[in-house]
Amino acid sequence: MNGWISAGSVEEIREQGPKLIKGGIVVFYHEDQVHALDNRCPHLGFPLHMGSLCNGILTCHWHHARFDVCSGGTLDPWADDVPVHDLTIHDGLIWVNPRSRNGNQVQLYKDRLLSGLEQNIGLVIAKAIVGLMEAGAPETEIAAIGIEFGVKQRRQGWGSGLTILTAMTNILPKLDKQGRILALFQGLLHTARDSAGSGTRFFLDALPNAEVSVERLTEWYRDCIEVRDTRGAERVLLTALLAEADESRLFSMMSMAATDHFYINGGHTLDFHNKAFESLQYVGHEQRKYVLASLVPMFGNATRSEELHSWQSPVNLVQPLKEAFEELSNKGVSSGSGGSGVNDEELLEALLGDDPLRTIRMLKEALLGGASPARISQIAVLAAAERVVRFHTHNDFGDWISVLHTFTHAHAVHEGLIRSEDSWLVRGIFHTAATIYLDRFLNIPAAPRPAISTPEEVPQPTELLEILDKQQQVAPAAAWVIRYLRSGGKPGPLFNVLGHALLREDAEFHSFQMYEGAVAEYDRWASESGPFAEKARETLILAITRYLAAHAPTSRETPHTAKIAWRLHRGEKLFEEE
Repeated sequence: MNGWISAGSVEEIREQGPKLIKGGIVVFYHEDQVHALDNRCPHLGFPLHMGSLCNGILTCHWHHARFDVCSGGTLDPWADDVPVHDLTIHDGLIWVNPRSRNGNQVQLYKDRLLSGLEQNIGLVIAKAIVGLMEAGAPETEIAAIGIEFGVKQRRQGWGSGLTILTAMTNILPKLDKQGRILALFQGLLHTARDSAGSGTRFFLDALPNAEVSVERLTEWYRDCIEVRDTRGAERVLLTALLAEADESRLFSMMSMAATDHFYINGGHTLDFHNKAFESLQYVGHEQRKYVLASLVPMFGNATRSEELHSWQSPVNLVQPLKEAFEELSNKGVSSGSGGSGVNDEELLEALLGDDPLRTIRMLKEALLGGASPARISQIAVLAAAERVVRFHTHNDFGDWISVLHTFTHAHAVHEGLIRSEDSWLVRGIFHTAATIYLDRFLNIPAAPRPAISTPEEVPQPTELLEILDKQQQVAPAAAWVIRYLRSGGKPGPLFNVLGHALLREDAEFHSFQMYEGAVAEYDRWASESGPFAEKARETLILAITRYLAAHAPTSRETPHTAKIAWRLHRGEKLFEEE
């Protein structure tokens, strides 16, 4: 038996009980049969030879996970199956194959990941992620399993879980290995939680005639969304997909509907659209219809901000915006030449000012003058980030969400204008400008920007994690970041440690949005030089830091689950005292 392990005699095991052999394998004698299994309970690693075996069921004595001793299959889905080893008996002696009969480990882990998502079991999800990464599976393929699951399983369509998953997949290159495991786990776990109990989503079919022009389909789609007819809108969208409309045309069609009304759903609608289109790079072409159709249900009960009192009184923002949109539509908006066409500092100052009507005029004149819509929206994102930087901690804790919503909406508009040159999306810039104005009271008084002299040495990035182990460290964390940047600290290690500051927490939805959006916007400014661009990059880092500091620390149960999965994979004994 070349390479097989001797387990002694059948008689020995029958009389003396379970026997441990090399390779962490346990051999049982039960009901006149011999069985060989891995000795580690797949749930949390407890030794199975210390368990009970009765009526063909092996029970672990730590959490009472139960296994069929013949196949290793578990009766408890949270526990995973036990790997089983083939054996043979010659002349009363037992020989065990050291390799389990599990077969394709990558496919096994993918199946377990899907099972964990379906049953919303965090530990199963975490162990599958670790197993896949250690087996060399591409990280984007791991994320794709969650995206495909989420868009099909959640009846309400695209939600916060899928947004977190896409955002965390986007920032994987910024993180070390442990950070990437945590990022995927946070995204996949939130997707599972968001889908749990919602019921399977059943999709409609496209219209029988796919020869309708995209222009006509766009008109139909907007009309359906206008009257909240989400089922009709879904059929129209699927027809456009069947007609092989390209991604840019599809985004234009859908973003028109998302900006026909003001700041829909507090900015989430456009942000979700942006994330859904970003997720298309991670899934196969055949999944495109499921991803995009998942965006339609959110329009059914959408909040339209022009109907809110704050948009009409004491300053009426609705009518001036409608007039600006009409003028822009009549005269046309070009995509711009790549330059801003306006003074960046002047526009930033106006966006943060107290005269929204002046800001509306400035934006309109700049666009009619040929300024780049993408550049203008980039400045608007910077203004929204500045609101976060200036947010005073004497405001109510929940008010952080208001400035966060404005920032993520502004980021979605910016990314959308980079993705598509459709002139209708410029309305999103104006919606952003209005919300920046409405958020002004959260900067009264304005939190001061840290003023730190340059230290002699660059602080170690891990020092920031120590600061964030305490509550109410917004100002100290911001001051530390300024010291780090002004002493020549590199952005790469800083983004990694900020990522860990996020991922080690039981973070709420908006923290994920803040980190990913600010990192993406930082990268847009990275290629520019000069004092304005340098300050813009600093602003974005300060915005991340202050927001994360305001929401830390938490109980950190979620990342603890991922840590358990990692330790199990490494073979550590969790049941022993450390």
